[in-house]
Amino acid sequence: MSSREEEIQRRTAQSVTRVTKAVFPPTTNHHNTLFGGTALAWMDEVSFIAATRFCRLPLVTVSSDRIDFKHAIPAGSIVELVGTVVQVGNTSLKVSVDVYVENMYDECREHAISGVFSFVAIDEQKRPIPVLPEAAVEVSAGAA
Repeated sequence: MSSREEEIQRRTAQSVTRVTKAVFPPTTNHHNTLFGGTALAWMDEVSFIAATRFCRLPLVTVSSDRIDFKHAIPAGSIVELVGTVVQVGNTSLKVSVDVYVENMYDECREHAISGVFSFVAIDEQKRPIPVLPEAAVEVSAGAA
């Protein structure tokens, strides 16, 4: 395994992000389930945090790939969002977000939503920059 691959593996493990939320009425729609736009905003936030923890650089969201709403999330539920870096390019990275729903009063847990968000690291002039500077890879390799 190359030093770059080792560094990606290390940073990926350290950047996994978990956020737990309760679904209360202000976040629900006319079906009394979590509003899809709210779910997307939560997913973008979790993916942004995971991406930022991975590279510790300014980032912008450039796209969201397919979002699959597998199960409705009723009001009064607990949701856990899990963001994991799944692909690292030169200036970009992708974060997968899985949303799980739990009933507050039993231990049933279902995978409700999944999606992938893409980010680009930027400098002060808003130009793309490497998400893994070579210096970081060299330092990591030297520390091993």
